[in-house]
Amino acid sequence: MRKDGRKEDELRSVRIIRDFLTYPEGSCLVEFGNTKVICAVSVTDTVPPFLKGKGQGWITAEYSMLPRATHSRNIRESVQGKISGRTHEIQRMIGRAMRNAVNLAKLGERTLWVDCDVIQADGGTRTASITGAFVAVTDALIRLYEEGLLSTVPVKDFVAAVSVGVVSGKAMLDLNFEEDSIATVDMNVVGTGSGKFCEIQAVGEEYVFPREELDILLDLASKGIAELIELQKALYETNISVGYWKKKNVKEVRF
Repeated sequence: MRKDGRKEDELRSVRIIRDFLTYPEGSCLVEFGNTKVICAVSVTDTVPPFLKGKGQGWITAEYSMLPRATHSRNIRESVQGKISGRTHEIQRMIGRAMRNAVNLAKLGERTLWVDCDVIQADGGTRTASITGAFVAVTDALIRLYEEGLLSTVPVKDFVAAVSVGVVSGKAMLDLNFEEDSIATVDMNVVGTGSGKFCEIQAVGEEYVFPREELDILLDLASKGIAELIELQKALYETNISVGYWKKKNVKEVRF
C-alpha cells in the first residue's frame, strides 16, 4: 500500500465538474486527488496565418499555475516576463492531445483556445489538464453544433492522460508529488478510447530501465487511461462513427 492507502495500480480519486465557469463555450474543474485544474475553452473565428484560406481549424493551449497552488508561493510568470520551458512543454502537450481528439478539417476556420489553470498542485497537473481539457473541448464543440455553426461534432475519439513511474523499485499509477519527486522513472502517457497512444513522455532520473519495465508501465498507464475515459463517457451520449455527441444531463462525475 502507498502512503495515501492506494494500491500500486490504483488511480487517485477523480472528479470532473462540467460547466464550472459561466462564460466559456466549454469548461470544467478536474481533480486528480489534491491536484485541481480549471479548464476553459474559448472559440474565435480566426486561425493562425499558416491556415488562412484552407478551411481548417486549430486548437492551441495555455497552461498556468496560481502562485499558491504549491506548498510555497511561486512568482507569476507574467511578472517574471517570460514563460518557463516547463510551461511551454506542457502547453504544447495539451494542444497536441486536443488536436489528436478533433477532426480539424471539420472545424472550419476557427481556433479553440484551451486554458488550463492549476489552482492546486500535487503531481500530475499536465495529465489532469489533458483529461479535463477533453471535456471542455467536447462541450464547446457540442455547443457550436447545437447553435448550427457545425454540421457535426468533429470529435474523433475520447482522450485522457495519466502518469506512471517507478518508485522504490515498484511500478505505480498516477503519481502524487511526493512519489513523483523520488521516482527513478517518470512517464506521462496520453491515450484514446480505442486504446491507442497519442504521446508518451518518459525519463529515467539517474537510472536506465529495460524494455520489460517500459512495457509494465505502458500496461499500467493503459489501465488508468481506460478508467479515466469511462468517467468521461458518463458525461455523454455518443456514436463516434457518425459524429453524434450529446451532453447528458450530468453536472458531475467521480470515482
